[in-house]
Amino acid sequence: MTHGLPGTNGRRRIYLMRHGEVRYFTADGKPVNPHDVRLTEAGEAQARAMGALLADVPFDRAAHTGLPRTRQTAETVLNGREVPLALVGGLREIRVGKLVDPSRERVEAEFVYGMERAAEPGARFADGEAYVNFQARVTAVFRNLLLQPDWTRMLLVAHDGTNRTLLSWVTGAGLAGLGAFEQDPGCLNIIDADVIDGRIVRRMVKALNLTPTNYNKRDNHLTSMEQVFFWDR
Repeated sequence: MTHGLPGTNGRRRIYLMRHGEVRYFTADGKPVNPHDVRLTEAGEAQARAMGALLADVPFDRAAHTGLPRTRQTAETVLNGREVPLALVGGLREIRVGKLVDPSRERVEAEFVYGMERAAEPGARFADGEAYVNFQARVTAVFRNLLLQPDWTRMLLVAHDGTNRTLLSWVTGAGLAGLGAFEQDPGCLNIIDADVIDGRIVRRMVKALNLTPTNYNKRDNHLTSMEQVFFWDR
């Protein structure tokens, strides 16, 4: 049996979210361990709003990356629904290195604008994981999810860089597209893919960076990375 959205041949839909708002710096400007951060009050509100928006979507599956912020977002969106919720660690955010030059100027260049250089040969995110390796990691995991049987609609909560890379893969933009796909905290993207005879034959973006707490992006004038760097510091 071929599973697919009504009226289609094997078309599947992934509701791809970025986790809700978190804070990566303390009140006095010190960085915190990104593996441990949890949603702020605003982040929780974003997840609740998304839960209301998606309340009538009959999810077959849901997944998060295993970090508290993605798990908390997914659980809030599902709001107690009996949907299998899996951990997919291969979709975790791109790994950061230890900057030799930790000046504010270098940190800003690497964290805020680094993805604009993702397609350059040998480029790494903040002296950490190479973009090309990150791309290979997350797209391989995503393709595997698309090819798994017995589901039609999936909720997937991941991260800014992860989502940018997946959207770039879906659209064929490659690493050069990472800087263009904005991912505001708690946002939603909708991706369709036709899977026929065990092959992904078509992939499409149905919606991009939707934020139900601020649909028209009023007063949201910063990029997602500028929000992290400038608001938190």
